[in-house]
Amino acid sequence: MPENDEKSAGKKNLWVQVGRLSQLALALPAATVAGWLLGTALDRWLHTGWISAVGLLLGIVAGFVELIRTVISSSPED
Repeated sequence: MPENDEKSAGKKNLWVQVGRLSQLALALPAATVAGWLLGTALDRWLHTGWISAVGLLLGIVAGFVELIRTVISSSPED
């Protein structure tokens, strides 16, 4: 019976990793769009034209930071 418990734990662990890594498909674009939208809102409020570009770049950076953090945390330890 312990072998069955190990197999089910391994399958569960696999699905947890699949779920963690699949969130990256949404995290990077969501961070990019959120940064752009926030920058555009600030542009309209402050009557400028450059903050949306800064917000877009910050959103892209935030998305990549989250991507790197997720990949590092899901990598097996040696």
